[in-house]
Amino acid sequence: MHRPHAARRQHLLNQIGAGIALLPTAPEAVRNADCNYPYRPDSYFLHLTGFSEPEAVLLLDGRSGKSVLFCRERNPEMEIWDGFRHGPDGAREAFGFDEAYPLSEMDERVPELLDGCERLWWPLGRHGAFDRRVNGWLDAVRRRAHAGRRPPAHYGDLCSLLDEMRMVKDEAEIELLRRAGEISAAGHVQAMRAARPGLYEYQLEAELLHAFVRRGARQPAYESIVAAGANACTLHYVANDALIADGELVLIDAGCEWQGYAGDITRTFPANGRFSGPQRDVYEIVLAAELAGIDAVRPGAAWNAPGDAALAVLARGLLDLGLLSGTVDGVIESGAYRRFYMHGVGHMIGLDVHDVGLRKQGDEWRRYRPGMCTTVEPGLYIRAAADVPEAFHNIGVRIEDDVLVTADGNEVYTAAAPKTIDEIEALMRGEQT
Repeated sequence: MHRPHAARRQHLLNQIGAGIALLPTAPEAVRNADCNYPYRPDSYFLHLTGFSEPEAVLLLDGRSGKSVLFCRERNPEMEIWDGFRHGPDGAREAFGFDEAYPLSEMDERVPELLDGCERLWWPLGRHGAFDRRVNGWLDAVRRRAHAGRRPPAHYGDLCSLLDEMRMVKDEAEIELLRRAGEISAAGHVQAMRAARPGLYEYQLEAELLHAFVRRGARQPAYESIVAAGANACTLHYVANDALIADGELVLIDAGCEWQGYAGDITRTFPANGRFSGPQRDVYEIVLAAELAGIDAVRPGAAWNAPGDAALAVLARGLLDLGLLSGTVDGVIESGAYRRFYMHGVGHMIGLDVHDVGLRKQGDEWRRYRPGMCTTVEPGLYIRAAADVPEAFHNIGVRIEDDVLVTADGNEVYTAAAPKTIDEIEALMRGEQT
């Protein structure tokens, strides 16, 4: 069951040589008073362990090749209140660690392991409390220098290694991402079917959450955006409390989290089920830009290729609509398009919705490799203004899909959410099941 996690740990062990890596999971977070937020493990920790309980630390020892977990002990009394705990023995068996110990033994065991280690890796500066604890373990070794103990002479940021690992997904991760995409698409379909003028935005949000949870995805991957009319021109609108009026477009940017992996889809559709002429014109430009961006996602292509392809289509469209003047090259070079399109075309996606990984390596754009997953999400946001024709006022359109780079091109694994005008209108008429 946990072979992918063991393989990832081995891959990291191969990279750290004779060093040691330490990685804590996320702490629990207080929501208010004595209530915590729903717990979610740290993404790096989840990637390497699959272990979802709080209060745990992974140690990888490159000299022995062992993976060691420190975690909470079994506690029958607390388990009555808060649920099952694996405990060290159960975690070792269930998750394939070589060794596992109670958290209470860390202060004794970790300094012993650090003695003589050449390099120590941990998430430098990411967790203040853990940084202080690591410094305490290092000091414990230094204090025994007179007895021949030797602390690590070099330190490294563990996240720099893990970011590179996480950028290219293995087969287990790809299957989880596909499922996250399927469930996220089902949520968008349910919201489109339920939509009509006179509802509140949060009522469509409820449709999304219902579709997610009934399929086993208990949490959204991020705070859902359900934006009607002018609200769709606010990129990260999350109030979701406005009344949806007849004739407005509704932009929904939402995705579920499935076993830690994120879905991220945006669809825009008419509240009454029928695009007006100006809405149709803007929508077709954004859809053409998205398709051009997706077509540019392929092995060996530079990271910026989808963005450049989509931007060329958007710039041409803004000229054709009369919202800008000049030439496509001029609009792009001057940045005039940013009035209506002010964000990039996408981001990596995985355990985090905005997943890890540098887009540039030095001065060079990173090249896509099979197993990378990215979003493609162009948009146009036309706010009301004196120099904008009234027919286009407050039209906000964004279309987003999740795209896997394959050996010979790409796979759009969120395609089950309709996005052509004909498909959307047919679905909202009840003609699609």
